[in-house]
Amino acid sequence: MPGPISDKTAAASEKNPSQYSKGLEGVIAAQTALSLVDGEKSELSYRGIQVGELAEQATFEETVYLLWFGCFPKTAELETFKRELSAARAVPPGLLSILKSFPKEAHPMAWLRTAASLLSLFDPEAEDRSLEANRRKAMRLTAAFPALIAAQHRLRKGQDLIVPDAKLSHAANFLYMMHGSVPHAEMEKALDTYLILLADHGLNASTFAARVTVATESDIYSGVTSAIGTLKGDLHGSANQRAMEMILDIGTPDRAESYVQDLLAHKKKVMGFGHRIYKKKDPRAVAFHEIARKMCEKAGDLHWMEISDRVEKVMWETKQIPCNVDFFSASVLYLLGFPVDFFTTVFAASRVAGWTAHIIEQLSDNRLIRPAAEYTGLVNQHYVPMSRR
Repeated sequence: MPGPISDKTAAASEKNPSQYSKGLEGVIAAQTALSLVDGEKSELSYRGIQVGELAEQATFEETVYLLWFGCFPKTAELETFKRELSAARAVPPGLLSILKSFPKEAHPMAWLRTAASLLSLFDPEAEDRSLEANRRKAMRLTAAFPALIAAQHRLRKGQDLIVPDAKLSHAANFLYMMHGSVPHAEMEKALDTYLILLADHGLNASTFAARVTVATESDIYSGVTSAIGTLKGDLHGSANQRAMEMILDIGTPDRAESYVQDLLAHKKKVMGFGHRIYKKKDPRAVAFHEIARKMCEKAGDLHWMEISDRVEKVMWETKQIPCNVDFFSASVLYLLGFPVDFFTTVFAASRVAGWTAHIIEQLSDNRLIRPAAEYTGLVNQHYVPMSRR
């Protein structure tokens, strides 16, 4: 590996960047052993294991353990891990008092961003940046996100908050705290699969934001708060919400083709289609299509599935653009009873596992992330006195 860049070399690089890449496309900004996003093959793996295999055979808890520790837990290790994760679900009473004062109409992602930041004020280890403390804080953040999201949902509806149930899995407890009833096995599995498939995705925008933040030797809460703010954007996390809003607006299967063609004619984006990395169909979209179909069949209503299938067909036949993870996962979240404007918060409840894994990885061999910029402004200018302006 090359040695450290000297101050003189860095200064020269700042003045004369070798190559400008808009949006840092194609630029390798970090090394990671967490997930591999293979755009050419349209494959995604965590620690070398295809996500489809994890979605079929693993649980979210096992997947989180894999990301954080680099291996699968043995039986006793998994039971201990699940017990520690469930014990960290409760939101501190002092924080709950503050959350109850938040405006009910606040944007769910803004609410979660602020709540996650406030969570640090109630953590006695907030400023301890040791590996052990960061792993414990990663546990608290991952455990607390469903409780924070459910709290806003129920406060907004004027309902009592639900105390977490330690006997339930992470996914089942999430739905229980949202709706007040234990979900059936199919719903639990659907959400568990969602959480697995969205847990990590290479150096995406929110993960990069988290790594940039902690690279300054800031704390893990600041890194996660940065990530939430980044995920909030329409070009990143909120595309699932926009996709469902589109499906709802279409309303009936017979309107799908004309609706999409109208969007294309006016050069508007069809949400849930296309991807910056994948050249073919997003591998996660394949899994979500099957989950959405099964959930619709169980509910005895294929309405949303028919609309989605027609939209996908039109987009492929017209533009040869495949759908991404946001398209069919939107229908899954809708069928699980999540309000549409909460979809991105559920995304965050999954991705927090990956964010914290990347934060720990960044800090294991840290260097301040400070790219150069290509200056395109004027040169050799001078101050203009007021009388001559």
